[in-house]
Amino acid sequence: MPLRTRPWPAGVPCWAHLDTPDPEASAAFYGAVTGWSAGPPGPDGSRVATVEGHAAAGFGRSEEPARWTLHVAVDDLEAALVRVRDAGGRVVREPWDGEGTRAAVVADPTGAQVGLLQGGGADWVNGPGGLAWEDLRSADPGVSSAFYEAVLGWTWTELFEGYGTVAAPDAPHPVGGIGPLWGSAPGWLVHVGVADVDAAVESATAAGGSVLTPAHDSDYGRMAQLADPHGAVLAIFTPPAGAPQPTR
Repeated sequence: MPLRTRPWPAGVPCWAHLDTPDPEASAAFYGAVTGWSAGPPGPDGSRVATVEGHAAAGFGRSEEPARWTLHVAVDDLEAALVRVRDAGGRVVREPWDGEGTRAAVVADPTGAQVGLLQGGGADWVNGPGGLAWEDLRSADPGVSSAFYEAVLGWTWTELFEGYGTVAAPDAPHPVGGIGPLWGSAPGWLVHVGVADVDAAVESATAAGGSVLTPAHDSDYGRMAQLADPHGAVLAIFTPPAGAPQPTR
């Protein structure tokens, strides 16, 4: 069972959060696509998406354009923000506190945004409905790789044509990838696991979403890229049976 009960180590992607103008509608859409259930709305309309009662992702109300934001675990948020500025990044959203958590959103020197989260994180990962992978589609992979090395201690290993995987300190498996834009908008592309990519694509289109990249097979599994009815982009992914999973 893809259930995490230990604290998240620094440098490992640990949460994904959706900013949306309509959390209730978004909860219904992603419930149809990923099987998530949505907890009751908080005072600000936000919800937690769960699998078998375990937290998998979050939704929050925002009047900004809908988007998914990947969050990476850090041990000391304030120290991480100093490293962000020293490495040429900027703080997009100043730190805020949650229940036992502290978070901020920053941008790397190319403008790609990522959240930093001290405390907390998902309880359900890697399996269907869980955070499964993340790729940075960067305008300058070299600049981005250097930034994340300075801020998070990541190391980048090229696989092909400027794309490579990144590893966190002391992590046995890669935690994500960094590569060129590949025709999409710059930023982190969150991948969520599903049991059947083709069925999830059908559910997405039936629920008002659109297909940006049709379902296809790769060396790493079957995947597709979707936009929800508000325009937020998410990838869905099924790894090959028995394949090593990213460190979570």
